[in-house]
Amino acid sequence: MTKSTESVEAHEAVHASDKPLQYLSGFGNDFQTEALPGALPQGMNSPQKCNYGLYGEQLSGTAFTAPGHQNERTWCYRIRPSVKHSARYEKIDVPYWRTAPASDTDIVSLGQYRWDPIPHTSEKLTWLTGMRTMTTAGDVNTQVGMASHVYLVTDSMVDHYFYSADSELLIVPQEGELRVCTELGIMELAPRHIAIIPRGLVYRVELLKGPARGFVCENYGQKFELPGRGPIGANCMANRRDFKTPVAAFEDCETASSVTVKWCGQFHRTQIGHSPLDVVAWHGNYAPVMYDLGTYCPIGSILFDHPDPSIFTVLSAPSGVPGTANIDFVLFRERWLTMENTFRPPWYHKNLMSELMGNIYGAYDAKPKGFVPGGLSLHNMMLPHGPDQQAFERASNAELKPEKLESTMSFMFETRFPQHLTPFAAREAPLQDDYIDCWNSIEKKFDGTPGVK
Repeated sequence: MTKSTESVEAHEAVHASDKPLQYLSGFGNDFQTEALPGALPQGMNSPQKCNYGLYGEQLSGTAFTAPGHQNERTWCYRIRPSVKHSARYEKIDVPYWRTAPASDTDIVSLGQYRWDPIPHTSEKLTWLTGMRTMTTAGDVNTQVGMASHVYLVTDSMVDHYFYSADSELLIVPQEGELRVCTELGIMELAPRHIAIIPRGLVYRVELLKGPARGFVCENYGQKFELPGRGPIGANCMANRRDFKTPVAAFEDCETASSVTVKWCGQFHRTQIGHSPLDVVAWHGNYAPVMYDLGTYCPIGSILFDHPDPSIFTVLSAPSGVPGTANIDFVLFRERWLTMENTFRPPWYHKNLMSELMGNIYGAYDAKPKGFVPGGLSLHNMMLPHGPDQQAFERASNAELKPEKLESTMSFMFETRFPQHLTPFAAREAPLQDDYIDCWNSIEKKFDGTPGVK
């Protein structure tokens, strides 16, 4: 039986499928929620005996001694302690999910690359078997770097659960709808949503509407956080109140189940006799979260010049170098362009950071052709890129009146580390072999005479 309610509002416990899902508002908040009245201890974390015969257990997302503003942990009150969800493990093969360091010396990762959408096939694929790694960066063993994936899902996970000890996962749906049932509650995701699944949290992914396809950023390093706004101040960009964390929901199911664990890039499976999603109540700040990208309020230039793309950062995972992210998640959505005497699309540049972009829907203003919804592009560190010839000519000669970019949403996973192509990305994914040629038609305009041409 699955139940869901909020303790703070004292809702009556109901089957999760009977009513729309409920969420708690805020990013990084300390939440408390219970699916049965009185299941959550008050005034202490570990009573001698918990109500309902529950077991108290802490899930720590940081070291015990992390600074207070970074310390993350959640106290769970569950039907069984999680040691009952872990038995003897056998190593299994998940061939398309790769982990850094995983560079193949026969693959050339130096270059500008673009892929058409990874196509659906007749093969039945779950969240685990449908993951296709495109790039890896850094080293999971030292907890730095990331991997980028495309997921293809045609079937729900049935009596099968998963968690990653390696990373937190940032999920970006592009097609179809998913239900993510976690130890701490249930989230439903559709295109334009994103979600974060913390490291170590057990969950199951169900297909609500499919086939489903989307993108995943696997973060090996410090957790995603909201970027500092600096002189922008307290408002706009991604606001804390728009992030939603699920309320407590639990399964009390006595059925043969399996749990797969990703640990140091390897996959291991254990067999148990019940559902591990048995947390009846919890409190803390280490929890899954979802966000509607439609609530992102972009900031932009209102007089002249095109700002750096970092102004569109939604979430940032810091590194040990101040101001240089392990990963930035950057969003390019509908917005007004009003700059005067300005080349408005992103300019030509080379970057210390590696940029992997994905298109959720619509056309991207710097690449109006070829970068289609569901597609990906990679501009690795210190490789030049920018508008193609068509975009350059259009922007250079356009009447500079206020213009609204309509029906467009793409994103970027940006990292300080070089991204290495996987064998799947290099040999099986639909690579656009002619992408590098999009700059061939750019003309030399220099004639040695003064003045703007």
